[in-house]
Amino acid sequence: MSQFVQRFSRNTVGRDLIVGDIHGHFSKLQQALDAVGFDPAKDRLFSVGDMVDRGPESESCLEWLAQPWFKAVCGNHERMTMEYHMGMIPAGMLAMNGGAWAIGKTVDERLPYVDTFADLPVAIELETEYGLIGIVHADCPSPEWSQFTARLAMGGDVAAVAAEAAMWSRARCDFIDSSGVKGVRAVVVGHTPFKKMTSLDNVIYIDTMGWKGHDFTILDAATLRAADKPSALFWG
Repeated sequence: MSQFVQRFSRNTVGRDLIVGDIHGHFSKLQQALDAVGFDPAKDRLFSVGDMVDRGPESESCLEWLAQPWFKAVCGNHERMTMEYHMGMIPAGMLAMNGGAWAIGKTVDERLPYVDTFADLPVAIELETEYGLIGIVHADCPSPEWSQFTARLAMGGDVAAVAAEAAMWSRARCDFIDSSGVKGVRAVVVGHTPFKKMTSLDNVIYIDTMGWKGHDFTILDAATLRAADKPSALFWG
């Protein structure tokens, strides 16, 4: 990762929205954004990662990531694409997790994806009107957000362990840990699928399986509620 934490100041002209795991369903995501009146001239969209695998449009991730209004953290599926490219995991493991699209590419064809994924941060800090929001793929593996980001900043093995947990851990769900994460208003994650948006204290899970026949959750970062189409009274 070229940087472990990326910070964004408050959006003063529009909304900041956060979407759960996309998994190669970008056309369906666009429909969901249209339904909530997403305006790329004003609004920004943040992804909790896992943009690729399982769906038919994984290749579209590069087009989306090239947009100035679309930002993402690295998910475990982006990580697996990189690991396969580097010979760290076998093709069978990636295929089992929906990564046939990447396996079918030559090394040169796969390289733009790998390079782009390597530039994704592990965590995003997003300023809102009501406080700081943390975004990671799977979990914040520390009781305090600042402790987590400090571990990422250390580099080396300490950062690698923290990043691995941030992209893979389901411990909070497995143990129904409602202790929350101090130092942030909320931490928004995907990775663990739920039928509807679910919270454990201030950790909010938004992978509602839009990639599996259900609806995407588009979370408004300011309200921490599902986004709705803005009123014409306030939005021209």
